Amino acid sequence: MMTYEELQSVVTRNKTLLDELEESLRLIADKEEISRLTEETLDPEFWNDPLRAQTVQKRIAYLNKKNKRFVDLTTRNEDAEVLLHLSEEMEDPSVLTEVKEELLSWDRDYEDLRLETLLTGEHDSMNALVTLHAGAGGTEAQDWAGMLFRMYTRWAERHEFEVKILDYLDGEEAGIKAVSFRIAGPNAYGYLRSEHGVHRLVRISPFDASGRRHTSFASCEVLPELDNTIEIEIDPDDLKIDTFRASGAGGQHVNKTSSAVRITHLPTGIVVSCQNERSQLSNKETAMRMLTSRLYHLARQRQLDRIEDLKGEVFEIAWGSQIRSYVFCPYTMVKDHRTDYETGDVDSVMDGDIDKFINAWLVEDAKEHEAAQEMAMRPNEENEDA
Repeated sequence: MMTYEELQSVVTRNKTLLDELEESLRLIADKEEISRLTEETLDPEFWNDPLRAQTVQKRIAYLNKKNKRFVDLTTRNEDAEVLLHLSEEMEDPSVLTEVKEELLSWDRDYEDLRLETLLTGEHDSMNALVTLHAGAGGTEAQDWAGMLFRMYTRWAERHEFEVKILDYLDGEEAGIKAVSFRIAGPNAYGYLRSEHGVHRLVRISPFDASGRRHTSFASCEVLPELDNTIEIEIDPDDLKIDTFRASGAGGQHVNKTSSAVRITHLPTGIVVSCQNERSQLSNKETAMRMLTSRLYHLARQRQLDRIEDLKGEVFEIAWGSQIRSYVFCPYTMVKDHRTDYETGDVDSVMDGDIDKFINAWLVEDAKEHEAAQEMAMRPNEENEDA
């Protein structure tokens, strides 16, 4: 059992952590943003753009919730300190146990909120558009893509995020060939951008009568769902729009009309499709948002590629350069090759428990971002010295 002095030391440490967290969370800036967005909702024309209105309301709710979480952490630490003093007066050791349990719970909630300070990317606060593609390997790879889809769906459920399938292509015998879906929730893209890349599975295939070990791959593409405040010029003449009958998971027909929409951007060859909205018009609008996100990402990537060319470095991203491996046999382990974080609890990971992988990547990404900023400043410093 921890002593009174040890617990008091934890409470004191927490006060310092809260001071640092308050600055990192930019709570004053958040209050100013809430005020500005609230004023926007009072505009008589606010609801003329339903998508923008919904985005604004969700943003206000998220900022208020973030502020409340910080206030709750502060209050809980103060309550723990009061309880500590009470235990000393009462000379009741059972109260110390209660304080210890509360402070352990406090640590977990503090860490969750602290990680949000790492979500500083331009689009981190947005919803995520996720696309999974089975790699070569037929049924085994398609089953793997289906397993990943379930993993991300379960992760979203744990966070009370909304999942909506946008496009779905069944596997030949099991699993899926491809699926596109939206995960909507605070910072969904900020978290899930850590999942962008190739995922590798090693297991004894249930589809191989010989019981041999197979290695399969599936790719995961994660993009932010851009709202209409991001302008990307798309020439209608550059688009090929096809309609077809929608069919849902398992091959069942959603309807008998050609309501599903496939859009091909001819200059880039990018193809997006949506079939799960209620009408052809809604499917087209969603597909256009998906296309806008893809084109924006492509433009940003080309810009980054030009920067890397100027630096004289080439970063090859090829099929097989997996970001994470999931080994079911001859041992059980899931390992992220970027952060080296690993766990032997494969079942929990496949049931959506991937937060520790995401958190480890966010910390590593923040370090790399900070190092890049320092590197970018060096030429300026040299010029100033000259």
